Amino acid sequence: MSLAPRAVLVHRTTEYEELVARHGTHGQAAFFLASRGRDIEEVAARHRRARAALAEVISAVPLTWRQAQVERGDLDRFLFAPEDVVVVIGQDGLVANAAKYLTGQPVIGIDTDPGRNPGVLVRHRPDDAPRLLPSATDSAADELTMVEAVADDTQRLLALNEIYLGTSGHQTARYRLGLEDDGGVVEAQASSGVLVGTGTGATGWLRSVWQERGSRIALPSPTEDRLVWFVREAWPSPATGTSLVAGELGSSAALTVTVESDRLIAFGDGIETDALQLTWGQTVRVGVCEQRLRLVG
Repeated sequence: MSLAPRAVLVHRTTEYEELVARHGTHGQAAFFLASRGRDIEEVAARHRRARAALAEVISAVPLTWRQAQVERGDLDRFLFAPEDVVVVIGQDGLVANAAKYLTGQPVIGIDTDPGRNPGVLVRHRPDDAPRLLPSATDSAADELTMVEAVADDTQRLLALNEIYLGTSGHQTARYRLGLEDDGGVVEAQASSGVLVGTGTGATGWLRSVWQERGSRIALPSPTEDRLVWFVREAWPSPATGTSLVAGELGSSAALTVTVESDRLIAFGDGIETDALQLTWGQTVRVGVCEQRLRLVG
């Protein structure tokens, strides 16, 4: 007999909870915010909306289903199962945070603060949960493209928006950049790092680089098997070049980075605490990931 589905509710600690934990009491947190020209009531109101949304989704889980909750900080230690239906309750970025740990489970994004969040990935409201949950495994879903980085020592990293390769302090990184689909062209570079992203990421960090540079590269759509990449602030010198600073990667193409610094890292979707650790001489290959995020529309 097959197992009943499990609803996994992904949420994060609110700003209000973090403030009270740091300052000890509501009053102390209010004093701290007031000294910086902010009102704690606005923060507390968002906290109440987030907790009310979580409670509403919990009450919508079918009685025959199992349930589990996971906070954002515990995602890397949580074991998702094939029969899970993942409900992300919060901001768009929380969907990206969870995506790298999934293997095809359907994801429902619930927006806890409409009007404040863009709602690109959290497309639904808490009162949609009773309708969406029972049919989640059979519902039409967008298959969002992801990006992956694989190091030569088998370390692997997935991301929904983008992967950054560089130093942990965003200082000068030295490496050799190669394009597998362009005759094996390789260039030694010194830069602030390399950014490789998807169509989903083209609404965030990637877009800001693209827009600031005035690039003519067409940004991909979220479901397109195409990535774009940019080198940040490449430095020209007798030993380093700037001819390879932007481009596209199709489904079978890849960008290779061979480390020529004592240490570089690669992290995805802004989570620096979960990064590949790369040392001198290592090579990492970045390209389109076969795995997709199934986001219920």
